[in-house]
Amino acid sequence: MKRYAAEFAGTFILVYLAVGSAVFGIDKIGAVGVALAFGLVLLALASGIGPISGCHLNPAVTLGMLVAGRMSPGEAGGYVVAQVLGGISGASVLKLTLSVGEITDQTKALGSNGFGVTVNSTGAFLVEALLTMTLVLTYLMVTERVALREAAAPAVGLALAAIHLVGIPLTGTSANPARSVGPALLMGGERLEQLWLFLSAPLVGGAAAAFLATAVHRIHGLGENAP
Repeated sequence: MKRYAAEFAGTFILVYLAVGSAVFGIDKIGAVGVALAFGLVLLALASGIGPISGCHLNPAVTLGMLVAGRMSPGEAGGYVVAQVLGGISGASVLKLTLSVGEITDQTKALGSNGFGVTVNSTGAFLVEALLTMTLVLTYLMVTERVALREAAAPAVGLALAAIHLVGIPLTGTSANPARSVGPALLMGGERLEQLWLFLSAPLVGGAAAAFLATAVHRIHGLGENAP
C-alpha cells in the first residue's frame, strides 16, 4: 500500500505543479519554462519516492516495467489505478484553485492535451508514441527492477523536460495517460473526445520501449541481471 500511496501522491503533485505551470503562467514562462517545470518536479519526486515505488507516476512507465518482466500484473494494475486517481485529483484541485483564486487559465483548457491545430491525429499519435518510448526507455535503462535509484533521478527528469520541449508546440505533450485523464474529464467537449489518443499512443510507446530495452540488454549479455 505504501507504493500505491506514493504513486497517488506523486502523480497528484506532478499534475498540480507541472500542468499548473502551464495553466497559471505559460504566457510568462513559455514552453521552455513549462518543460523545465515538468522535469524539475519529476526530478524532485524521483529523489524522494523513487526508492519507495520507482516513481513511475505514469501508466506507460508501469506498462513498460510489466512487459519487461519487472512487475506482476496485479502490482502494475494497482499502480495504474493510483496514478489515474492521483492525476484526476491533481486536475480537480488545479481547477478549484483557478475558481477560488479568480485566476485566468492561460491554456484556456486546463492544460489538457489536444491535436488538430498544429498536427493531425496521425502525426499526434506518432509523436506521442515516440516521445513516450524515449521517456520509458530512459526509465528502463536506469532503474533496477522497480526502484529508481537516486543517482538516476536526473536522467528521468531531463528526459521528461526534453520530450516536453518537442511535444508542447504540437500536442501539449502527454506521454502519460494519468496526466491527460483529469484535465480532459474536467474540460469535456473536444478534449475529452480526443483523449483516446493520449491514452493509447503512450501505452504503445511504453510497450515498444520495453521490447527495445530487453533487446539492448540481450545484445550486451545482461540477461536476468539487467538493471
